[in-house]
Amino acid sequence: MQLELSAEDAAFREEMRTFFTTKIPQEIRDKVAERRELTKDDIVTSQRILNEHGLAVPNWPVEWGGQDWSPLRRHIWHEEMQRACVPLPLAFNASMVGPVIAQFGSQELKERFLPKTANLDIWWSQGFSEPDAGSDLASLRTTAVLDGDEFVVNGQKTWTTLGQHGDWIFNLVRTDPEAKKQRGISFLLIDMTSPGVTVRPIELIDGGHEVNEVWFEDVRVPQDNLVGELNAGWDYAKFLLGNERVGVAPVGATKRVLAQAKEYAGDQLQDPLTAARFAELENELLALELTALRVVAHSADGKPHPASSVLKLKGTELQQAVSELVVDLAGPASLASGAGDDDSDLPGWARRATPVYLNLRKASIYGGSNEIQRQIIAKTILGL
Repeated sequence: MQLELSAEDAAFREEMRTFFTTKIPQEIRDKVAERRELTKDDIVTSQRILNEHGLAVPNWPVEWGGQDWSPLRRHIWHEEMQRACVPLPLAFNASMVGPVIAQFGSQELKERFLPKTANLDIWWSQGFSEPDAGSDLASLRTTAVLDGDEFVVNGQKTWTTLGQHGDWIFNLVRTDPEAKKQRGISFLLIDMTSPGVTVRPIELIDGGHEVNEVWFEDVRVPQDNLVGELNAGWDYAKFLLGNERVGVAPVGATKRVLAQAKEYAGDQLQDPLTAARFAELENELLALELTALRVVAHSADGKPHPASSVLKLKGTELQQAVSELVVDLAGPASLASGAGDDDSDLPGWARRATPVYLNLRKASIYGGSNEIQRQIIAKTILGL
């Protein structure tokens, strides 16, 4: 594998660095650098700037806003965005439902949704997990019964990230209760302002409101909102999750946080055990970065490589390990009473260390839990 960039790709990297550090508002990039919570307006503003310059959805078909880049250039784009503290395009739009509609949707659905999805004129929510169907997603029980030219949807979805901002939600629904459980599922788009849709917040362990539960009570959805074929939704879900896992290993962001942690550490770096932790994490991140480049080099036809599960597994483990290191560097200051107050004398990074650590416990669960990723690796890569 050739690790040195060509002159053309090196120039492309510089172009990306210049754009990200000059076009995205500094106040938004500062929030990302300081690991503060972004507002909806921050995310929308950033993505619309990216989309205006053709940089929001490069993995999409060119006719819908994508770029005819090599897999390596898409990788450079992704890494440089994280390096520059630019919010990644909203995953629900850019990496999940957008590619599914582009690949499997009707021409009418593409024209209706893809431009607005790329520009974040529509904020999408994800309706996959249910109280009794998380890692075993095929056990979902939300139903969609055809009544004339409409589906009537009943059921519940949970862990709907940022669903409080959602305009539309893409759902896996059971449309054939008699079929084998994977075969009776369809992929349906639902307007979240429809009568019968209720969004309720779930308070997280860090005290934040990031996820929700969504209820559907006799929600009527036009049949035209079905993506692809009836009862073929499981195949579309696998396609979506494969795309999600490719970008779920935040190598660039984790490297950036680890570099910041070195600055936070100060004299603590004189401790051999602390220094060893940094060295180990730096080595593992380098190995993960090289693995990501191998995945890029062997991806074909826009289809995710099976090793994307390795990236998801190891990437989220390292993300959590770095967040734990930052908590240890902060020490008791990260748990001090009143540490979240803006007028606290404690440094901001220390005050945010524990909330970030707690929030990132989710990283090894979303996008398919790491236990599921180990099963995928065993089957598709190791042949066990």
